[in-house]
Amino acid sequence: MSDGVWAAPGRVNLIGEHTDYNEGFVMPFALPHTTVATVSRRDDGLLRLHSADVGGDVVELRVDDLAPGRGPGGWTDYPAGVVWALRDAGHAVGGADIHYESTVPTGAGLSSSAALEVVTALALNDLYELGLERWRTARLCRRAENVYVGAPTGIMDQTASACCTAGHALHLDTRDLAQRQIPLDLAALGLELLVVDTRVKHAHSEGEYGKRRAGCESAAAALGVPALRDVPYAGLERALARLEDPEVRPLVRHIVTENNRVERVIALLESGEVRGIGPVLTEGHVSLRDDFRVSCPELDLVVDTALASGALGARMTGGGFGGSAIVLTETPMSATVRKSLLESFATKGRTEPRIFTAIPSAGATRVS
Repeated sequence: MSDGVWAAPGRVNLIGEHTDYNEGFVMPFALPHTTVATVSRRDDGLLRLHSADVGGDVVELRVDDLAPGRGPGGWTDYPAGVVWALRDAGHAVGGADIHYESTVPTGAGLSSSAALEVVTALALNDLYELGLERWRTARLCRRAENVYVGAPTGIMDQTASACCTAGHALHLDTRDLAQRQIPLDLAALGLELLVVDTRVKHAHSEGEYGKRRAGCESAAAALGVPALRDVPYAGLERALARLEDPEVRPLVRHIVTENNRVERVIALLESGEVRGIGPVLTEGHVSLRDDFRVSCPELDLVVDTALASGALGARMTGGGFGGSAIVLTETPMSATVRKSLLESFATKGRTEPRIFTAIPSAGATRVS
């Protein structure tokens, strides 16, 4: 008999890519796809983890032995890292039996790892009566991923999984963690946002993502600012002229213009000009492709095909190097866009993409 069941969603990011670790602005919303954890508390210091999706035997760990670099690797490092982060922060967390089942696509840029972390943290917060606020839970989950897993991600994914509300996108200032829920009811306006999972897998902890982050940090140091968020949009060209390294200039240009795009999207949504966000999404993809250089042929194929099929806008979403793209389209055009995407991938000899409608959904919750 379990002590309870919890669920935490994946997320898709409407706009604001790679800005989170630059202390900038992001705008994700939670998906209906979730990782569900069935959990029983243990008092013998054992953490026993099992996944219906990965298969294999139960992985058994001692909570007293958890430390960065000492885990078995693989998916269990994410929940084990959460337990370590909670205990390292001084919270009295003991053992647990945890069984996971997930509908969040892995490797698709939809934050399957954050959903796994957040559902673990929420369950342990409740079972051990830690009293942690959602934003603090998200911070601890990010620390687990950064330090224990070794993936240099920002705070957006965990905050989205923990804090989003249904029917809204979350405007998050990643510097002070200020949150604002922005209404996003596309269906009521005759619009649809498609997620196109290219099925090209990525791995954030491997190389290129870390290089981009290091490049942003070195650029901020060269400009004498705490983070690239502090470079004003109006002063971008002056800032670029001060940078001697030609490799970091396009990184800076992307971050500064992307923060501006988040602000523009919010203004359009709040003024009711929702269709106007389409070109901004596309503009963001061009920046991610050309300046930040994190796209791939399949993601570009999604964007080019969708736009040629009459979509209002499209861009890659997530960290890049694979994963998913989003497409904003009029609802009556959705079937045409989907058909064109499937045909285009088939013609190019690519693996058939998975396409579904993104519905802004609720963040993590206790199910029973």
